[in-house]
Amino acid sequence: MKELFNLSKISRFGLSILSGILLTIAFPYTGSFTFLVFIAWIPLLLVEDDISKHRYRSSKVFTHAYLSFLIFNVGTTYWVWYASPGGAYMAFTLNALLMAIAFFFFHFAKKKLGPKIGYLSFIIIWLGFEHIHFYWELSWPWLTMGNYFSITPSIVQWYSITGVLGGSLWVLLVNYIGFRLVADLWIKRKSVKSSIYLSSVYLPLLLLPITCSLIMYYNYEEVSNPYEVVVVQPNIDPYFEKFEEPVEIQLEKLMNLATENSTASTQLILAPETAIPFGFLEDNVTNLAFYKNIQSQLKPFNASFLIGAITYKYFNERHSAASRMIEHGEYYEVYNSSMHIQNSKSPEFIHKSKLVLGVEKVPFIDWFPFLEQFSIDQGGSSGTMGIENEPKIFDAKGVKIAPVVCYESIYGEFAAAQCNKGAQLIGVITNDGWWQDTPGYKQHMSFSRLRAIENRRSVARSANTGISCFINQRGDVIKQTEWWKPACIRATLNLNDKKTIFTLTGDLIGRIAFYCSVLLLLFLVLKWAQKYFVVNR
Repeated sequence: MKELFNLSKISRFGLSILSGILLTIAFPYTGSFTFLVFIAWIPLLLVEDDISKHRYRSSKVFTHAYLSFLIFNVGTTYWVWYASPGGAYMAFTLNALLMAIAFFFFHFAKKKLGPKIGYLSFIIIWLGFEHIHFYWELSWPWLTMGNYFSITPSIVQWYSITGVLGGSLWVLLVNYIGFRLVADLWIKRKSVKSSIYLSSVYLPLLLLPITCSLIMYYNYEEVSNPYEVVVVQPNIDPYFEKFEEPVEIQLEKLMNLATENSTASTQLILAPETAIPFGFLEDNVTNLAFYKNIQSQLKPFNASFLIGAITYKYFNERHSAASRMIEHGEYYEVYNSSMHIQNSKSPEFIHKSKLVLGVEKVPFIDWFPFLEQFSIDQGGSSGTMGIENEPKIFDAKGVKIAPVVCYESIYGEFAAAQCNKGAQLIGVITNDGWWQDTPGYKQHMSFSRLRAIENRRSVARSANTGISCFINQRGDVIKQTEWWKPACIRATLNLNDKKTIFTLTGDLIGRIAFYCSVLLLLFLVLKWAQKYFVVNR
């Protein structure tokens, strides 16, 4: 059928802007109109289709994609500006660039291999991009498509099988079918009758996962295995108090809240990230006054104590890229740590592994050490911190706890690896006060709900300024604090040591998509090389 009209330049830019806006207002707490994500990609796909159809320069696809993704990044994560204007500018522009490159890769594949394989590559490439975005030096997976459903956990209970990229796959598939429908009915002016097949696919693809999830949600029952947890929210202003007010005063506030709300049945007390804000040597902690004070206040209770701290260790040789020289032959490393204190044992430390770009980690310093000077000082420490080589857990008197520090709660496979090592409860400790009263801390809290579903683990979350909360194994928030108020809450959660499919397999969808993307790229390079050598023979 002959197509009746083409998109004008203004229409293409309007559609690109529309995609960016839809992606933004569908995201948690920047609109929270979640179901708009199922149509958000359609305008941008229409633009790509129009450019391909008329054989315009491929650079136009990149331009329109970059516009959409820049709007998306700024609209959903503008709050990063409050912590670091320079870091925010880099995050917006660079992440939008990476997204535009991934979309352009799809366009290139479609151009060389035809629409059928091309649109399949759209889904494969984007999933592969989201997967590698969890692991490489510029990791920033905050805007993963599957994260949209963190405020509607009842419709993604099958994340216990697929993980968060199962949600991404769902979003992309529904958008593709929606794009085909709109293109047929609007661009090609086909009759509704001729599009009945696509219509019959679209609704089941949208509704079947929701139906299955709701069945799982209402039929899931936690096995009774009670464990009483106290979560402390001291509410220390990170800009004006945390790294300036004496640590003794900060800990007094924290410990008063903890001891006033603990009972003889309390088994774990959770305090936030960097609750002990000054750096100290791990090997010397038992000699420090604050440690002795904490131990004395914990004696009347039978509880373990998990608290965030800035720590460091000495080495006789360079230990990693994070090692800093004191003098020739002596080095030290700084860590963002979880410290586990029990009355009858020596304190234990686990170091944060997933570091915040620019603040705790400078990318590519193994190759370009001079970049270290551009790190952002957020109080306490700046520059690249040391990390653990693998996910680790604490043993709290026979109960296995997964300590998850701040940014680590975005990483599904990281928490799954901890649960695969036996963790029965996830303890998130964070300091979200850098972003002020914006969507940032709300989004961050909601992502912990997905970790609960993926592993069927209860989550206790301690945030310095809020939101502190308890989350059950279905992803429901069962109790939470208010923002920017000192608080302490207590709840009895159920432990669980059974492993979900996702706990055992991790991000299988993402890994398959990434390997397929690499093979697709190699195939396209070989195809281009073959054509080049034939032409230039």
